[in-house]
Amino acid sequence: MLLYHGTNLDFDKIDLSKSKDKRDYGRGFYTTTIYEQAKKWAENQFIRYGGKGAVIKTFKYTPNENLKVKIFSGMNEEWLEFVKECRTRGGLPHEFDLVQGPVANDNTMRTIALYISGIYTTAQAIEQLRFFKANDQISFHTERALGFLAFVRNEES
Repeated sequence: MLLYHGTNLDFDKIDLSKSKDKRDYGRGFYTTTIYEQAKKWAENQFIRYGGKGAVIKTFKYTPNENLKVKIFSGMNEEWLEFVKECRTRGGLPHEFDLVQGPVANDNTMRTIALYISGIYTTAQAIEQLRFFKANDQISFHTERALGFLAFVRNEES
């Protein structure tokens, strides 16, 4: 499976300790199966923070049954609670090596924020989220999981 990571940085080795905190699935290395999404992430990072430029890194992921994997099939109640926990607690508030599911992106963040702040109930948030088509993300949270991710190429956007 090919995965893409959009960035503004040049790096040869993935360093989980440099991952940003309070993300959808916790501190980790985030990828997507959608090339255009990674390209947009790269461009946004470069616009916000400068750096080398907009870079799309391509990786090959080989699934392994020994990894602890969590897969969300959509923006449902379980996903919403998971994202809330990861975004409010920070760090890595779960024991999964890898998490796959929808992205809480710019389109959905208002609903997520209103849910986290307690303004929306779970039912209200889920009702609002049903109007959005979510892209995917696959996040790697352990060195063990990164062992199944092989670098393929860099491309500047």
